[in-house]
Amino acid sequence: MANLSPQNPVDIPGVRFPPPLIFIIMFIAGLQLQRIFPVLDIPKAIGYLLSVICMVPAAIIAASSFIMFRRARTSFLPFKPAAALVTNGPYRFTRNPMYLSLVLLYVGLALRSDLFWVLALAPIAIVLVQYLAIVREEQYLERKFGQEYLIYKARVRRWV
Repeated sequence: MANLSPQNPVDIPGVRFPPPLIFIIMFIAGLQLQRIFPVLDIPKAIGYLLSVICMVPAAIIAASSFIMFRRARTSFLPFKPAAALVTNGPYRFTRNPMYLSLVLLYVGLALRSDLFWVLALAPIAIVLVQYLAIVREEQYLERKFGQEYLIYKARVRRWV
């Protein structure tokens, strides 16, 4: 395990682009495409129901993730050093519950607003988060926590 600590300047994941911004940019791009090429007409009741099915779990997952980070006294920001490896709460089921909650929120908002192009851009947002954030975070956590992280990584799936 590398000698990484909050005082060590290399003790950072190297995430340079905030993942929520990726979803915001994709959402705005989808809105523009929807304005130019209107597609989709989900009945309001179905869109509402599907959005609730996405957004309620998103809120629960996000809140419990923040609580776990607070209890571990570590930052949830992907560009700050990690003081602890969080493996409880929603982290027992997915290594990326915060990103999963962003995906669910994004999809829920698209469904609620009947925005086909926003939905269509969701996979691109997920791939961008994967390569601009998750891969860097995982490399950092492996350097920082070594075998402990490798065991966790082998036990828990990346998304779900």
